[in-house]
Amino acid sequence: MRKLIALEFVTLDGVIQAGGGPEEDTSGGFEYGGWVAPFSDEAVGAIINRQMNLPFDLLLGRKTFDIWAPYWPKHHEVWPAVNTATKYVASNTLTAHDWQPTVFLNGDIAAKTSELKQQSGPDLHLYGSADLLQTLMKHDLVDEFWLKIFPITLGSGKRLFTEGTIPAAFKVTESLVSPSGIIVANYQRDGAVKTGSF
Repeated sequence: MRKLIALEFVTLDGVIQAGGGPEEDTSGGFEYGGWVAPFSDEAVGAIINRQMNLPFDLLLGRKTFDIWAPYWPKHHEVWPAVNTATKYVASNTLTAHDWQPTVFLNGDIAAKTSELKQQSGPDLHLYGSADLLQTLMKHDLVDEFWLKIFPITLGSGKRLFTEGTIPAAFKVTESLVSPSGIIVANYQRDGAVKTGSF
């Protein structure tokens, strides 16, 4: 069985939309695309580089795939593994693409993701893909969150956790505060929520 790991850039108020650039995702009138860039530093860059070079397959939403497909084949020297990894893409309309290997998933994405997790192979890494991530979280399919938490609030935008998030406990498996104030924290599922009193 392989794990599903969500790798996300997130603001203090939970926004994950369009960290990469101004035109990445302007849906809902989002005006702050590219909010990640001013905080980049070598410490976080080293962690991202290590995570990018682990064995993985990708699970992507259609919007993220549409952003990545024209970009990464032309920048293979930056991230060679992204081009050779199998890309599983949630889409009810797209069925073929030149960027290979790519498999398109339609219909019941939660059920199909559950099946993928039961197969042998590398872990599934999900970047961005805010709408797909919400569906997977509602079906309790995310095993780990590898977060980069930025010292900024945006007030609006697609959020990491929304209504319908399954209650769950997590443990920290890696953490770091970078020189520019980014908190890197990897969280792994750790059973059910426990309650108590002081």
